[in-house]
Order: sequence, then C-alpha cells, then structure tokens
Amino acid sequence: MTLAALAYERYIRVVHAQVVDFPWAWRAIAHIWLYSLAWTGAPLLGWNRYTLEIHRLGCSLDWTSKDPNDASFILLFLLACFFVPVGVMIYCYGNILYTVQRLRSLQDLQTVQIIKILRYEKKVAVMFLLMITCFLVCWTPYAVVSMMEAFGRKSMVSPTLAIIPSFFAKSSTAYNPLIYVFMSRKFRRCLLQLLCSRISWLQRNLKERPLAPTERPIRPIVVSSMCSSTKARPKKRVTFNSSSIVFIITSDDFQHLDVTSKAGNSTQFNVIQVRPL
Repeated sequence: MTLAALAYERYIRVVHAQVVDFPWAWRAIAHIWLYSLAWTGAPLLGWNRYTLEIHRLGCSLDWTSKDPNDASFILLFLLACFFVPVGVMIYCYGNILYTVQRLRSLQDLQTVQIIKILRYEKKVAVMFLLMITCFLVCWTPYAVVSMMEAFGRKSMVSPTLAIIPSFFAKSSTAYNPLIYVFMSRKFRRCLLQLLCSRISWLQRNLKERPLAPTERPIRPIVVSSMCSSTKARPKKRVTFNSSSIVFIITSDDFQHLDVTSKAGNSTQFNVIQVRPL
C-alpha cells in the first residue's frame, strides 16, 4: 500500500501538476496504516485465522481452509492487498511515462529548465518502477503459491516449494533502501547529513562529559630548577588535571613529590589548588 501511495503521489504531481504538502503525506500515511490494520486485524476477529504455514517456519493466513468464510476472506484479501495496489502502480506509472514522453516531444517547451525537470521526473519514475519490479518479483511467487494452496489441491504445494517464495517475500523490505542509495542523490545527501550530525553529536557529548576521578591522573608539567645563588627560594612544582591546577611549594631542592602518595618524611610543603572559572 505504501508503494501504491507513492505511485499515486508521483501521478498527481507529474500528470495533474498538484502540490503535495506535509498534511497530504500525513493523511496518506494514516490511511495506509488504517487500511493495513483493517485487513491484518480481521483474522483476529474470526474472519479466517493465523496459523503455521506449510513449511512450519512462519505464520500466515490459513490458506488451505475450505470453509466458505475463510475462502471469501482469502479471495478479497488477495484482490485488495495485491492486485489492486499493483493495478494502481501500473496505471499511475503508465500515465507518468506517457506524460513525460509527450512533453519531451513538444518543441515549444524545450527550455533548459523544462528539460531538467523532465529528466528528474523520468529518473524518479525509473527508480519507482524498479521498486515495483522488486516488489512483484518478491511477492508474485508467494501470491501464486498461496492461491494454489487456497483454490487447488493441498498436495500440489510441498514444503520445499513453499519455503522459497516465502523467503523472497520476507526479503522485499531490504531492497528499497539499496535502490534509494544507488539511484537518489537527494537520499544520499540526506543520509550523509544524518550520519554526520549523529557523529558530531556523539563527539560533542564525549568532549563535554567530565572524566571519572580514576581517569584524571595528576601529571607534572612544569618543575622550576634551583641554583646555588637562590637556595632560600622555594621550589614550585605545578601539576594539573582536567578540572584544576595544583601548585606544590616545597623548600627542598630536588625532592620528588607525588601528590597521590602520602609524604612520609619531614618535608614542609604547601598545596594550593586553583580551579578554573
């Protein structure tokens, strides 16, 4: 249903020259989900039911049931959720390609801007046609096997025959992002912007996050040297961590001080800790 809505959106933009805004998109999304919930919720209310498929690896509708109630649901489900969307896609993109070809044949409209617009619309139409082709390749075998189970003999479909279309159908959601990446420059640009913004956000948070106390070792960066003429002048030892600067003033000439260990001698020193603003 999402692919059918996209086809209709391209149809009204190209053929009827209507502007599609965000309210229209939100309404379309709401209708898609309500339509899908109505059909997928009907088996939960008693119109057909969910059960294991013939290969026993997944759940689906009870295609093999011969009950008239279940058979009616299967028939309407295939029409409303497969054949109708495919018909909408074929009609919309057929009209889009016809309109683009007709506009390209008019000599009076062969301006640079019109040619660029037509080229862009044709590229978008080709991209969506490729999406529809992938959809049909993935779901048509599953629909055929399901109809064989529903309206044919159960012995016609073996578990081995049923599992391959099922896997093809489940893999259909993985192809559209690949098509977007390789065929849509706008999608690639937006994807790169999203990834770059996420990476910069993580880097900014890592820079702003304070380190744990165990990760903030105190290291000396400046140690003043003493000469014989200035023995009365105390030596200054400057250490720092990520949150403050520590000045250790002692009267010994070259006494090694470690602020992380306890001073077990009689050395006299003062510690001045300066925190930045």
